[in-house]
Parts: sequence; structure tokens; C-alpha cells
Amino acid sequence: MKNANQTRHATYIIKYHLVWITKYRREILTGEIAEEVESILKKIAIKNQWEIISLSIQPDHVHIFVSVPPKMAPADLVKIFKGASARYLLSKYPHLGIKSQRSSLWAPSYYIGTAGNISSNTISKYIDECQDH
Repeated sequence: MKNANQTRHATYIIKYHLVWITKYRREILTGEIAEEVESILKKIAIKNQWEIISLSIQPDHVHIFVSVPPKMAPADLVKIFKGASARYLLSKYPHLGIKSQRSSLWAPSYYIGTAGNISSNTISKYIDECQDH
């Protein structure tokens, strides 16, 4: 398969587009802090053997496009990125959590979308055609 990744037991193409925002949409991800966010997200990906395809840090939100193995649940992926990055940033920049009562950096919500090299229509057509044989 073209552009597929492999684990010991699986060949896969699983890519997620994740977006999450800062608590109260505060525009705090600028300058040195934005650089730290990018750095920590890349370290998290390397540690977990995930491939970051694209990453954009905006003043009040993060976009990341990442490829992960099939054993990784999408909600856990977000939890790891947000949790580890918040712990690191709040320990290094405690003032980032001052405006919220619980010293939260990220809002609890997020967006996640999937992407691959094959469209849903192509997969459906392939499965339908297999039934004829």
C-alpha cells in the first residue's frame, strides 16, 4: 500500500485532524509560548511514535494533522496531547492558568476529523463489488 505505515501486526493509513482551543479563547499562544507548544507537541508525538504531518499554532487554538496506529483511540490521542502539553506549559508559565479557577490551559472541547488516501465512496463501492463474487 502506498504511504501506509506498519506496526508488527497492522498496515494502516489513519490520519486525524485535531483542533482545540485555549480556555476562554484567550489569545495566549504567541511568541515564546507558541514555540513551546509546538516543541512539546512534537516531543509527545516522537515519544508515542506518532507522525505529525502538519502543525499550526494560532493565538487561541491549535491545529494538528497526525498519523497514529490503529490501537490509539481518537479521544485518548487528544487527551494525551492536551494533558501533557498543559502540564508542561502550566509548570513553566504558571501565569497562563491564573484566569481560570482550576489553572486550565485548554477548553474541554475539541474537533476531530479523519482523513485517508481513499474516499468513503471508493471503499463502499469496493465492498459492494466484493459481494458480487
